Amino acid sequence: MAFGSHVPTVGVDDLANGDFLLDVREDDEWQAGHAADALHIPMSEFVARYGELTEAAPQDGRVNVICRSGGRSAQVTMYLAQQGIDAANVAGGMEAWAAAGRPVVDAKGEPGTVV
Repeated sequence: MAFGSHVPTVGVDDLANGDFLLDVREDDEWQAGHAADALHIPMSEFVARYGELTEAAPQDGRVNVICRSGGRSAQVTMYLAQQGIDAANVAGGMEAWAAAGRPVVDAKGEPGTVV
C-alpha cells in the first residue's frame, strides 16, 4: 500500500537505539513479538488512548510509528502530523525490523516472532 511522499518515512537502519517507537499493531501481534522498548497503543484504540502517547513521547523528538508492514503506521503517522507532532512511518514495519536483525521479544521478554 503506497501513501505517497506526503507521509514522512524512516528506514529501520536509520533508527538508533533509544529512538522513540510507537507500535500500533493489535494485541495478538504485540504479544507474539515486538521491539522491546516500544510503546504499544493498538490503532483500533489509538484515539481513545492518545493521551498515553503525549505523556510518553519525547517533547522535542520524533515519534517513529511501526506496524507489521507499514500500512497502519502510515495512517497513524498522517494523523500525528495533522496534530503537529513530528512523526515518521517506519518503512517495512516489524517485518523489516526483524529482517534487519533487530531484536524481537514476545510478551514474556523471550525471543518473539512477527505475525
